[in-house]
Parts: sequence; structure tokens; C-alpha cells
Amino acid sequence: MAAKPSSLLIFQPRLNLRLKPFIFSSSSLAFSIILRFPFPKPSFFVNRHFYSSLTAVSSAQSISDGGTTRGRSGALSPAPTTEELQRIDVNPPKGTRDFPPEDMRLRNWLFNNFREVSRLYGFEEVDYPVLESEALFIRKAGEEIRDQLYCFEDRGNRRVALRPELTPSLARLVIQKGKSLSLPIKWFAIGQCWRYERMTRGRRREHYQWNMDILGVPEVTAEAELLSSIVTFFKRVGITASDVGFKVSSRKVLQDVLKCYGIPQNMFGKVCIIIDKIEKIPLDEMKKELKVVGVSEDAIEELLQVLSVKSLTKLEEVLGGGGEALSDLKQLFSLAEKFGYSDWIQFDASIVRGLAYYTGIVFEGFDRGGKLRAICGGGRYDRLLSTFGGDDIPACGFGFGDAVIVELLKEKKLLPELNAEVENIVCALDPDLQGAASKVATILREKGQTVDLVLENKPLKWVFKRATRINARRLILVGSSEWERGMVGVKDLSSGEQCEVKLDELN
Repeated sequence: MAAKPSSLLIFQPRLNLRLKPFIFSSSSLAFSIILRFPFPKPSFFVNRHFYSSLTAVSSAQSISDGGTTRGRSGALSPAPTTEELQRIDVNPPKGTRDFPPEDMRLRNWLFNNFREVSRLYGFEEVDYPVLESEALFIRKAGEEIRDQLYCFEDRGNRRVALRPELTPSLARLVIQKGKSLSLPIKWFAIGQCWRYERMTRGRRREHYQWNMDILGVPEVTAEAELLSSIVTFFKRVGITASDVGFKVSSRKVLQDVLKCYGIPQNMFGKVCIIIDKIEKIPLDEMKKELKVVGVSEDAIEELLQVLSVKSLTKLEEVLGGGGEALSDLKQLFSLAEKFGYSDWIQFDASIVRGLAYYTGIVFEGFDRGGKLRAICGGGRYDRLLSTFGGDDIPACGFGFGDAVIVELLKEKKLLPELNAEVENIVCALDPDLQGAASKVATILREKGQTVDLVLENKPLKWVFKRATRINARRLILVGSSEWERGMVGVKDLSSGEQCEVKLDELN
């Protein structure tokens, strides 16, 4: 009687393992060949002779079936034309990304930090459709936003767009919920956004954005809380105040200046959009744009004087002792000391944020090394809801993109090493024991342990290599003699210790 495989010898490579017989019928030949013998990588050229032979097999089968093609729809079709056989572009569309496992691990790590910080501050997670009405974004940003939208007409003749940001969707949902919402609202979201624009380092046409918003709180305490949450995130990932800072200002400062020169309120948003370009275009060009929208030369000079102010003391000299803007800013800086992040923030009157809906304090996170664009930004937007026909609620929030922070972490060499990790790798020593190995895997998974089950009849050399690659903690092998006794072989891959364990004691 032949000896049965034993897991006492499991940790020595078995030399007598044979390949599983490869049996197929002519009807499954094409798919079997493709699955067992994948194309060479990474040329992505189709071998015309190979394809033709597969087609011939398929055609022969069809004839033998009386002209009826069997199997799933989408099976092998007639030989393609020459044009169809050309190389295809295997890169994702320009400005977008794939997330293979190593990148997905980084993305999950980043998003988990976003979520954990939001949880620490008592925020609830929400999400919105990636596809929204085009009018939602045009209403907020004007017709010029259309050039940056991925927009189209759907089959119901509705104009829709992939969302370029999350705030309009937030406003829509708040209006939809109406009085059923209990204030204050503290929501956060991590959503994919799309914007067709020129790409630079840290700017893509597709990105993910972390938003935190507080609605129903008119006091500056809301802005102070939001800034505190971002600082908490930075500290969690190893960023310090010497790496990153926040430039803080208030749109009310500019409102006061423009009011003195008779600039109407409806011009204010356009002026802010121009001023927001102050570090991107020459000063003379900015002056020209301000003149075009109706700002006088005297008002422009006054604006430029105010925009150059970098301290609250100097701002008080320019504006005088009173004013709502100065009072809000003083309170914010006082709260920053209490929260413990005063060394992270600085006053800069040139920060106005280009989005028209901001009404009060605004802020931007910046890289002190000056190598990257703004890391995040936000502020108060008390009049956003009326833009969409709703009743205004005091509100503030911020947006934080995933692309720039990853670039900064690379720059500072702070990206974590995130390797694949599995607690157990389970393998049958004999093809007939595959079902037994599946049972072992199920027992462990029901106990909350991660299991990589070897699904094929592989040599142990391959299994050990696989265990190393996925950082498995232990190897569990199912052998015939042990299985008959209700046991499995277990090897701790870090210490090298091995033993037999009863199935009902496996933990």
C-alpha cells in the first residue's frame, strides 16, 4: 500500500509533484490556451497566426454544431481587420491614474488618515454622485467653468457633468434635506473629482478630495476647528510647521476697501478671481484685468497696498481699529494659540480664494519650500445655498486634494512602506485535499484571519516564494495522514517553528 503524503515532510520541497493534467475539449481550446499560456508581456501585439488558428477552431466547432455557435455571447468572432490589430494604448487617459496594489495601499493609508481625523473631530461621512447636473456647477462658478467640465448630454437629453468639486453637491443635499437636518451639520467626504485643465506637478484632471464642512455655526470657532483638524492630519503623517504653513485672510478686508471706492457688490467676485492670480501673472496684467471689470486706478492702488500687508498689526494701521474683518481675524489667531497651532498660521492679505462663494475668513495650506502648489484651501461661505435657490445657512469648509500631499510626502521622504500582508497561506499537499484546504481557510476566515488559499497544485518552492512575497505570518499545509487524524501542519514563518495542530484548535 502506497504511503500517504505527510506534513511532517512539508517544509522540504517535494520533488515528486506532478503538473495537473491539462484536459480540454475542442470547444474550450481557445479559452484554455489563453488562460494557461498568457501572451508575452508587454508588447500587446496580437499574433495574427495564433488568432487565426483560434478562429479556425471556433469555426470548425460551429460547423460541427450545425452552424450554431454555442457558449457565452462575446466569444471568438471573425478575424479582425488590420486596423484592429494595431497596438492599443495601455496607459490610462491623460491626467488620470491606475491604482495597482502598491498604489492602492498608499491611497487607503491616506484615506484612512483622512477618515480618522474626521472621526476624532466628530464629523460624519457623506458622499454624492460623481455625475451631477451641469447646471449645478455653472450656477456656482459661471459659464466659464464649462471649459473645465467633463460634460455631455445623456440619453434622456439632460446636460450632466462629472463633478469638478464637492461643495455644490453638499449644498444641493442640504437644500434637499431642508428642515429635517439638525444644526450644526458636521460632514466630511472623500470623493473623486474631474476637471479638464492644464496639468502640473500635483495637479491632475482626476483626483480625490477630502472635504470637511460645518454648517450652522456663524462664529469663527468653526474655522478654527477646521484648521485644527488639518494640522492634526499633518502631524499624523509626519509633516511639521517647518514644512507647511497656512496663509490666512478675510474677504471682508477687500469688501471694505472696494466699498470705499463705490465698487458694487456684484463685481466683488470677479475682482477676487483676478486677485487670486497675484502670484501667477505679472502685476501689470493684473492691473489691466481689474480695470476691465470697472475698478478705478485709485481703487487698484489701494487694493495693492492692502494686499501687500502681512501682519494684523499693519492691517489695523491701514484699516483703522474697528471693522468686522479685523475682529474675526484677531479672534481666529487667539483661538489658534489655544488649540496649539499658532506657529502654523500667518496673516497674508493677498489670500482671497478665487471661488466666488467665499464670504469671510479664507485660508490656504502651502509648502514652505515653495516647490508645490497650494496643498489645501477653504474658508467661510455663508451665502452659498442661496446661489442654488435655498435659504442661506452660516457655513465654512475646506478641500484637500490627494495629489499634492503625496508629492509633499515624497519630497520629505515620509511615504510609508506599505507591503502586502496576509496572516495565513494555506496549501493542500495533494490535489485531492483541495476541498480540505478550503475548509481550513473557511475556519480561519470566520475567525477574522486573512487567508491566501493556494488554488492550484503548486510545488512547495513556489508556495514559500508566494508566502515571502505576501508577507504571510504562517504557512498551513494539509497532508493526507494529518487530515485523517484531524490535524494540519503549521509553520511560523518568522521563527521557523513548526508543529501539528488539531483542526478545532486552529486559531
